[in-house]
Amino acid sequence: MAMPYPFTNLLLLLLLFVVPLSQAANQSPLPLGSLPAVPTLPLLQALQTRAPGSPGWQVGPTSGQPLRYMLNLYRRAADREGRPRRSRSLGTNTIRLVQASSHGGQPWAGRWYLQALTYHMEGQPEVEHLLRATVVYLPSLSLAHSRLLCALELVMAGEASRVLLSPTAHPRHGWAEVDVTPYLVLGNSSVGSLALRHVCVRAGRAGGHDAPVAPGHPFLLLYLNDTQAGLAPPAAEPHRRRRDTGTLAHDLPNYLREQGGEKSDCSLRPFPVSFAQLGWDHWIIAPHRYNPRYCKGTCPHLLRYDFHAPNHAVVQSFVHQLVDASVPRPSCVPYRYSPISVLMIERNGGILYKEYENMIAESCTCR
Repeated sequence: MAMPYPFTNLLLLLLLFVVPLSQAANQSPLPLGSLPAVPTLPLLQALQTRAPGSPGWQVGPTSGQPLRYMLNLYRRAADREGRPRRSRSLGTNTIRLVQASSHGGQPWAGRWYLQALTYHMEGQPEVEHLLRATVVYLPSLSLAHSRLLCALELVMAGEASRVLLSPTAHPRHGWAEVDVTPYLVLGNSSVGSLALRHVCVRAGRAGGHDAPVAPGHPFLLLYLNDTQAGLAPPAAEPHRRRRDTGTLAHDLPNYLREQGGEKSDCSLRPFPVSFAQLGWDHWIIAPHRYNPRYCKGTCPHLLRYDFHAPNHAVVQSFVHQLVDASVPRPSCVPYRYSPISVLMIERNGGILYKEYENMIAESCTCR
């Protein structure tokens, strides 16, 4: 006659073998293998493809309005360790800042500033799908004796056809954003370039003596969904009921409980890696270091619920203690991970914000 519960036979078998827990407690912990070399850490492997040294890489901007804007965006989206904030509202895992190439000539004509700009987007990876595109600019710039008032015009089918672009919302910290997504997406494909005209007028007293000051070029932000491995949103963790790790322990006699209240030392350990030590700090803007952390230590004889260990690990631990010592004890491994946000300079001088999934260990379990 078959037993109605899957673990009944195992429990009966365990009760036939009485092994003092003191013997199991005296066994030395499993040796911990050496940590992998720094270049094999998953985040560093992902970043190596963007590192300097390959053809076409050039030093990007180290200051200026675009970088300050992206730094502010980064600080709103991530903490100092690079962990994305729960309150972030980016709606994507990748944001690319594209600098404009200006057409030569003298932009100033009296009080007017007119500058034609082109944003090239050829060569974007196929795994990056465009969700939204905005152009960011300063609608107002204070000078010593006057003020520059600026606007953007979309150039369509030559200089004869222009569309005045309006900000999508009130300026944030002086910045205004214009949604240009409809002009970059035609059907199911993306346009390779965007042509704008930056128009400013110097407003103030006629007697002002401000020297012509060129306003910073507007820049294009591409909000992208990167679908390559390691960047797709992780699947939700299945909810484990408390009985997954507690039922078997409560069904065993008191002699199976750990004696003396010994606490397992399976826990998270730090392992910080500085980008400055790798020589990458001139193109990785934030964070300044990567601390993936790792799990180390022996698993307790009785796996508590807070270890989130599966039933198989609970059974394996009992078999090791009471049936066959050659069966290895469960190993201390990461249980939950968090992503990390990285702000970096690209080979072409653009600025990239990207979230890499499952890069920081947040808790440990026994499996």
